[in-house]
Amino acid sequence: MSADFLDVQDWAAGLLARLEPAELRKANLRIAQVLRREESLRIGAQVDPDGQRFTPRKARKNLRGKKGAIRRKMFARLRTTHHLRAGVTDDAATVGFKGRASRIAWVHQRGLKDRAAPGAPDVRYPVRRLLGFSKESRERVLDTLADFLAGRGL
Repeated sequence: MSADFLDVQDWAAGLLARLEPAELRKANLRIAQVLRREESLRIGAQVDPDGQRFTPRKARKNLRGKKGAIRRKMFARLRTTHHLRAGVTDDAATVGFKGRASRIAWVHQRGLKDRAAPGAPDVRYPVRRLLGFSKESRERVLDTLADFLAGRGL
């Protein structure tokens, strides 16, 4: 569990200890699904976990010869449930990218160099934090956990 959630872990440790492993897994699944949904919406809004806007794409002079061509938002496909996955174990809930999408996300998350296409020159991408805990996501986890525990009668 992240350092951001140590106080949550302390608060919920006694209550979570009373749950069966299957119930604990269900709670983790619900938390992971909520976090995945929150992260997907935030990535779609092009906002870092801190609330800062993503650095915009570099402007191109000529986009396939079309003047005024409409461009898609960054990471439109990357934030789908096919690439952005919620994982669960008995004691953890995770949200992350899978496959090639994880490499793309890693490059943008860290601001590393990469090639946009095979044979293209190396480009240093600006840091765009795709995954991370915001205050809203932290509150959402607390609310989800409290709702789950209240539904169990604990």
